[in-house]
Amino acid sequence: MAAIYGSEAYSPREIAQKVERVGLVKARAPFLQTFMLGILAGGFIGLGGLFHTVVICDPDLPLSVLRVLGGVAFATGYIIAILAGAEVFTSNNLLAMTYAARKITLRELLRNWSIVLIANAIGAGGLALLFAFSGLATHGTGAVGEAAVLIAHAKSQLSFREAFVLGILGNLFVCIAVWMSLAGRSVTDSVVAVILPLTALGAIGLEHIVATMYFIPRGILVGILHPELVPPGVVLSWTGLWKNAVPVVLGNIVGGSLMVATVYHIIYRRWQPYDHQPEGENGDN
Repeated sequence: MAAIYGSEAYSPREIAQKVERVGLVKARAPFLQTFMLGILAGGFIGLGGLFHTVVICDPDLPLSVLRVLGGVAFATGYIIAILAGAEVFTSNNLLAMTYAARKITLRELLRNWSIVLIANAIGAGGLALLFAFSGLATHGTGAVGEAAVLIAHAKSQLSFREAFVLGILGNLFVCIAVWMSLAGRSVTDSVVAVILPLTALGAIGLEHIVATMYFIPRGILVGILHPELVPPGVVLSWTGLWKNAVPVVLGNIVGGSLMVATVYHIIYRRWQPYDHQPEGENGDN
């Protein structure tokens, strides 16, 4: 494999084994550890969302440039979560590969997903609250706050089908990014591997449940505290959060668990078990 992928990179089959083993560690980690890392992850993704919002407020740049720069900014939050070892629901969809290998039970899989999703919501919602009370919404003569409101409005107006499909595509990018990050042996390798897929996610405007749990509450809170920043005809409510969150969660699960984890399990692990543990393996994201 070294002749194909280079001596410095793990091969896809070795990555598949790492995903299985990391999934086993994550699924059986103590509750408090998983919960606290999930809260941190929600905040980290929210920080990327905050950076994204500030970047896209510049009216002097072409739309295409704003989208790419906004995508890079959003990717920052996920890069922090990956390198800091936080627990993100979307990337933890890769635990489906460990389940497919029969190394964890369905109960252990759903336990991890439930804990992490709730913790992510707390972290993301907490950052949304901090943003609302920070005064950042009024920066740029209110452009930042208005952008926050419009992002929340756009997400809450998606139909079930649209949110579901965008959720599938969003977690395809996330799980492929995390998969590629496991090919490297250094921090630099990981960042280089994930930056383009995560930038694409933000630039295209795909759906990511943890981002949803930051963007929509933030827009609602800004609208409550700064009603002057809400454009005419824009109405935000907590119902819009549920309307978006349910199909996005389902789409993220399909995109990450089925279209990445299960497919790679079938390709590399079902018929060709590979039991050598790659060096330097750990239980981080």
